Amino acid sequence: MTLNEKETIVLGGGCFWCTEVIFASLKGVLSVTSGYAGGTKTNPTYEEVSGHQTGHAEVVKIDYDPQIIALGDILTVFFVSHDPTTLNHQGHDVGTQYRSIILYTTEEQKIVAQEYITKLDAGEEKKIVTQIKPLQTFYPAEAEHQEYYAKNLGSPYCDIIISPKMEKLKARFHAIMKNT
Repeated sequence: MTLNEKETIVLGGGCFWCTEVIFASLKGVLSVTSGYAGGTKTNPTYEEVSGHQTGHAEVVKIDYDPQIIALGDILTVFFVSHDPTTLNHQGHDVGTQYRSIILYTTEEQKIVAQEYITKLDAGEEKKIVTQIKPLQTFYPAEAEHQEYYAKNLGSPYCDIIISPKMEKLKARFHAIMKNT
């Protein structure tokens, strides 16, 4: 694979601890980094983002090989793995840092995301509130937030929130998951 074949998209759909492990589990995803984007503060910290001082969302930067996984498949997993119809709220996580957001790096990604949302919204009463914006700057989260699930297996959050979500996704998307 040449460097030009790698694409990057940044997605936010709630806590980045969940979204990181979900996308890292997909075939064709080369790397996933938890971080912050969509706001205005330079080099934000977790505490600042959580304290609503930055405008940033908790997001994951996904580098993927479009020859192995299509953006449409990534978006399908994205929209199934969170509720894109709730504004600034995912499960028990409430606040603008948990908003549903797609930060694109190419015009093609923008078009695909817009078309995808239009199809999902067709005939639905509850409309999708996912923001679609160009990626300005991505700030990696602190080291303790990277690969959180792998480092904290057995913790209550992983057992109660992440593990059940992963089991549902594996059952539904086993064909595009790694190690199935």
